[in-house]
Amino acid sequence: MAQLDGIIHQPIRLQIMASLAALDPGEQVEFVYLRKLLKVTDGNLGAHLAKLEEAGYVKLDKTFVDRKPKTFIRATGRGRDAFVEHVAALENILRGPRPAK
Repeated sequence: MAQLDGIIHQPIRLQIMASLAALDPGEQVEFVYLRKLLKVTDGNLGAHLAKLEEAGYVKLDKTFVDRKPKTFIRATGRGRDAFVEHVAALENILRGPRPAK
């Protein structure tokens, strides 16, 4: 049976993972885009991304574009799998207990 993931379950991290899981595997978004999408501060998003990165759920790639630092974020395979399992656990809760036969 699917289990809720305590790392993903936090509302901002759930939104981050949902946003990244909606992308094709390997596709990434820029930090500023994600910050605006979720309407959070740089510090708030950075803290949540650090937690997800520590768990191996996201990968951050820092680079320079036209001499400006940019951070790109993508879900890892492990992160995608964890998100799918978390969603399955939520769906089980929503369906409720099955009556005994």
